[in-house]
Amino acid sequence: MKKKVVVGMSGGVDSSVAAYLLKEQGYDVIGVTMQIWQDEDTERQSQNGGCCGLSAVDDAREVAGLIGIPHYVMNFKKEFKEKVIDYFVESYLKGRTPNPCIACNRYIKWEALLKRSMEIGADYIATGHYARIARLDNGRYAVRTSVTAAKDQTYALYGLTQFQLEHTLMPVGEYTKEEVRDIAYKNKLKTANKPDSQEICFILDNDYAAFIDEAAAGRVPKKGNFVTKDGKILGEHLGITHYTIGQRKGLNLAMGHPVFVNEIRPQSNEVVVGEAEDVWGSELVCSELNFMGMEDLTGTREVTAKIRYAHKGERCTIERTGEDSIRCRFHSPVRAITPGQAVVFYDEGVVLGGGVINSTPVFRSDYD
Repeated sequence: MKKKVVVGMSGGVDSSVAAYLLKEQGYDVIGVTMQIWQDEDTERQSQNGGCCGLSAVDDAREVAGLIGIPHYVMNFKKEFKEKVIDYFVESYLKGRTPNPCIACNRYIKWEALLKRSMEIGADYIATGHYARIARLDNGRYAVRTSVTAAKDQTYALYGLTQFQLEHTLMPVGEYTKEEVRDIAYKNKLKTANKPDSQEICFILDNDYAAFIDEAAAGRVPKKGNFVTKDGKILGEHLGITHYTIGQRKGLNLAMGHPVFVNEIRPQSNEVVVGEAEDVWGSELVCSELNFMGMEDLTGTREVTAKIRYAHKGERCTIERTGEDSIRCRFHSPVRAITPGQAVVFYDEGVVLGGGVINSTPVFRSDYD
């Protein structure tokens, strides 16, 4: 009997090819597009790219028809609002810089979609992520890096559970982006030349601050002071939701040379700025832990850690500092350790686990 798999079809080339490959491999494939966009204005929806716009549904439906699989739209608006948008807004209000794609992967693309898929008899769900799933010698499931470092998406998947991984397929992790587009082109899939989505799907024009102003009306932090780390006032900022660690552009400070955001202090409504070297840090503490390739952490362990999606990774030593806390000490300083972002631990391309950065970093001046 064929195994049934629900493919999350976002309307892009990667998920289109994932569905095609699984059909070719003999699975009973069902295409599903997740309706998550909150705004009921159809004109605004159609303008929005990525996996949220109305055009995504049309593209996914057309590809499904060509492949010869059924296609459905499932409504996840409620879950997306609670788990992704509210989380995103509340994090910024607290002076943190979240990664909503990680929350979306954990709670929407896997938790919510997998639950509904299994209710209709599916054995697996599948996505077009550039990652691979491995069953390790210790018996645990983990994601490991794809064959193409340029498109690898394992960083955003560290939050998946063992149950979710056991019931997931990621067929495009074995291909480069060029190979995926070539498969789509050869099989006349409409999405073959569709550009990749680059920004957060629910924010138009990449204007985070305007989105937060609207979503958290009446609760958005007011203007405050730019200060040095020892408290000297340098000027007035627009509100802490406008800034993130390492930011240089948009500060509008007449310092005579570039300065950078070093720290955001929501309690005092201050944004700390300093020199380029001040944004390099040597250690961090993370919480909200999820273990993947390793069951737990005892003692110390040397790993490679990534502190943002585009970070190439740096060697470090990790150790427990509490029930839900790990300290990470880097062998060489890293730039712009940012509370709210994830830190993900790797060993030879396998994701061991990770957590959310929750500490003010130790700066390079302290490290030296």
